[in-house]
Amino acid sequence: MLELRNCCEHCNTHLSAAAKNARICSFECTFCADCVDNILDSICPNCGGDFQPRPIRPATNLTNNICLAAFPAASQSLHRPVDLASHKALVAKIRLLHP
Repeated sequence: MLELRNCCEHCNTHLSAAAKNARICSFECTFCADCVDNILDSICPNCGGDFQPRPIRPATNLTNNICLAAFPAASQSLHRPVDLASHKALVAKIRLLHP
């Protein structure tokens, strides 16, 4: 089950469970759209993968009790600012790879 982390790992911006500006990589690293677009070059600093908009979990039970009420978002923040110099080197390395 997707963890739905509650803040951007880099800038600590609050990201509610319904935030449309939340972005995740395949390992659920969570960043705000502003950091992804303007600082991270759309490359996850933790794994080197890309980002996608984070899905929004239904707030109330629509079917099978699979909803935010039954499976709440994370309550603990994971704030770990990106080392921008290291990330710049990672971006340069990834840009040299062929798809």
